[in-house]
This record gives sequence, C-alpha cells and structure tokens, in this order.
Amino acid sequence: MKYFERMKRNFDVAPLLEEISSVPKAWDLATGRQDKIRVQREAKAIPVRGIVKSKIQGRKRRDVHESRWTSTSTSFPRARKFLEDLAAETNSELSRGKIVLLPPGRRVHPHIDRGEYYRLRNRYHLILQSAAGSWMRAGDEEVRMQAGELWWFDNDQVHEAHNDGELDRIHFIFELLPRERLALIA
Repeated sequence: MKYFERMKRNFDVAPLLEEISSVPKAWDLATGRQDKIRVQREAKAIPVRGIVKSKIQGRKRRDVHESRWTSTSTSFPRARKFLEDLAAETNSELSRGKIVLLPPGRRVHPHIDRGEYYRLRNRYHLILQSAAGSWMRAGDEEVRMQAGELWWFDNDQVHEAHNDGELDRIHFIFELLPRERLALIA
C-alpha cells in the first residue's frame, strides 16, 4: 500500500475512551468542525491541539503552521501524553489534533487536505472505537482499521470515511511535523 501504513497494533485505548467518557458533554464543547467544514459536517470533534488564531495574519487557515494545546485539552491529559510521547518517539513536532466521532451511517465526504500546513506534516489516526473496523479510502486504496491500531495515511490524496457499523466510530486524528522538515516552514 502506498497511501496507508499501519504503524502500531494492540494499543490499549481503554484509558483514552475512559477519559473521553469522563468529560460531560465532551462532544458538544466545540462544534466548529461540523459547522464550518462542509465535508466534516456529519462528524463531531473534541479539539486537543488547534491553530494559533493570532498567527493567521491574513493567511488561510490551511497555511498556518503554529498550533497550541486547546483549553479543552486540559480535560484530556492521557490524550496529551499520547501525543507528546509519539512526537518524541518519531522525532517530530506536535501539530494539530482532535478526537473525532462519526455516528453510525454517517460519513466524512471525499476531500483533499490542501495547504502548506498539510503538505509538510504526517497525518495519523489512532482508532479508539469501531464496531466492524473503520472503513477509509485514500486515492485508489481502501482499508478497514481496527480499534487499537495507529495508522499513517496520505491526506494529499482524495480521502473519505464511512461508518458502516452500529457503534460510534471514534478516532484520534492528528498531524506531526518531522523535525527534518522544520526548515521548510516559510
């Protein structure tokens, strides 16, 4: 496969799911993803790391490299630690990240993540929950990711997801910037 690579298996996701369920109305704290991004309108998200709005300065959001922990992230210390540990392990800088819920029968519509921010970073999905495996397509390849797996995928390809299971599909989706690419940021 050229657009997907399973990086790890058998990750214990129970502590992360526990953490999410311990925060009342966690999925309703931020609705920007479904309100503002048309292809994401059927998904809910908990932002853990986000754009530094003061750095936009006339740039499109997709070209803003600076990111920070969100105020919501303080309720998710395990998720933060997971990102910090993986960034250290992969010799990468932290970038944006969110925990995303896609209800049964819903989809993330086909799209490409455009912009310099995405071009330089690696996109990952840690599958936290999925009934029948999480179906996803990038380019001409399809995969079915299982809970406890960490996947890299090429989001420069047209990609989409569909929850064809009977359980909410929950992924921790994030980007990491390999340190060797730091010099490429304008």
